[in-house]
Amino acid sequence: MAAGKTGSRERYRAQVRAEIKQHAWDQIATAGVSALSLNAIAKHVGMSGPALYWYFANRDELITELIRDAYRSLADAVRSAFDSGSGVPGLAHAVRDWALEDPQRYLLIYGTPVPGYHAPDDTTAISNEVMTVLIEAFAALPADQPATPFDAHLESHRQWAPDAVSAATLRRALTFWTRVHGVLSLELAGHFTGMGFDPALLFADEVDALLTH
Repeated sequence: MAAGKTGSRERYRAQVRAEIKQHAWDQIATAGVSALSLNAIAKHVGMSGPALYWYFANRDELITELIRDAYRSLADAVRSAFDSGSGVPGLAHAVRDWALEDPQRYLLIYGTPVPGYHAPDDTTAISNEVMTVLIEAFAALPADQPATPFDAHLESHRQWAPDAVSAATLRRALTFWTRVHGVLSLELAGHFTGMGFDPALLFADEVDALLTH
C-alpha cells in the first residue's frame, strides 16, 4: 500500500510539474523568458507561490527543465531525420521545421542568453547529441574538399569529437550548424519581414551551397 501511495504521489507531482512547464511556455510565448514569473504561474495552476516551490526550487530550475526539454526534443527530431535516411538536407529541414513549430522554444536555447542564468553542464551534453548526428551525416559524404587552415586548428581541438573523424568532416558539420542557425535566427527574429522573398527558398539554397562548395 505504501509503495502504491508513493507511486501515486510521484505521478501527481509529475503531472503538476508538466502543467507548470506548459504555463511557463505560454508565458514565454507572450512576454519572453526574461519575464518568467513563478508567482504568475502559481496563480494559473491554482496554488500559492510557496506551494509551487515544492515542484521547482526556483526560476532557474524551471528554466533548466525547459532547456533540457527543448534540447531533447531537437536531438530526437534530428536523430529521427538521420535514421530515416534523408541525408544532410533532411537534417537541415528537420531543424527548420522544429524551430518554426515553436519559435520560442528555439529562441530559448539559441537566442539571447537569459540574464543571470547559467545552464548546468548536462544541458550541454544533450545539445552535443545534435552535433554527433551531424558529424555522422557528413562522415558518410565523399571527402572531396581541400583542406583549410581551420582544419589544422580543429585537429588540435578535437576533444569534443571522435578521433576517427577527419578534421574536414568536423569543419563541414560546424559550418552547416552555423549557417543553418544564422538563417533561422534571422528568420525567427523577423529580419526578413518586408523583404519580399521566401525564407524557405533561401534556407534551401544555403543548404545546397553547403553541400556543393
